Amino acid sequence: MTGFNLPDWRTTLPWPTPDGHKHMRGRLGVVSGKATQTGAARLAARAGLRIGAGVVHILCPPDAAAVIAPAIAAIMLTPFGSEEALTEAAADLDAVVIGPAAGINDATRAHVRALAGTGAALVVDADGLTVFEGWPADLFEVLDRDDVLTPHEGEFRRLFPGLIEKGREAAASEAAVRAGAVVVLKGRATVIAAPDGRISVNDNGVPWLATAGSGDVLAGMIAGLTAQRMDSFDAARAAVWMHAEAARGFGPGLIAEDLPERLPAVLAALYAQSG
Repeated sequence: MTGFNLPDWRTTLPWPTPDGHKHMRGRLGVVSGKATQTGAARLAARAGLRIGAGVVHILCPPDAAAVIAPAIAAIMLTPFGSEEALTEAAADLDAVVIGPAAGINDATRAHVRALAGTGAALVVDADGLTVFEGWPADLFEVLDRDDVLTPHEGEFRRLFPGLIEKGREAAASEAAVRAGAVVVLKGRATVIAAPDGRISVNDNGVPWLATAGSGDVLAGMIAGLTAQRMDSFDAARAAVWMHAEAARGFGPGLIAEDLPERLPAVLAALYAQSG
């Protein structure tokens, strides 16, 4: 663990209890893209599992099942072939990641809307954000305060044109109010804003995170914590900090697949501090 001051969200981290079981630790779903685009979902799902979600499902189009199945073990796999089947598959989940490599198409828009009706906390990332470019209100109207949007600056500009010119903190704060959800504006100093006015700027960013797939891991981490019923704003703050700390512990040569495997060390250090 580095010399950074430990932030206040550490007191609300959802540690397992002696009499707990996997379903008490939260049920997470991650929606996969088509057969040639499954890596992002697998990264997010593994991150969610590593950060403590008790049960993790990858929800995938039928053509992707044969690709994903040999690449997972503790993560479960649920194919779906329609919006109705997706809604049914997500009915008992506490949180769902939608967007990484999902495809910029009508199906992704429909899947976001279908999942919004399940009651699960949504973490909307990547294609799940870009697909609403030009129609942001269609996304915002189905979100609630427990949902999280995780844009980098390019995706942020697509959903909130002109807002970034106000400065990152002001832009994220206003975006959270517009969306009615937590906004994680990623970057060197990631800004996390809630629709109730809470705002936080992460202070331990590292350059090693500039690698493909690291954002998918972050989405899975946030969702893994919200699945454990951590407040979405605190879950986002915690995940952003731990994401950077995991990268710091690895250093040069980091790739996204390394990040979930660094989480146990980060969590162990936080757990030692919690006593």
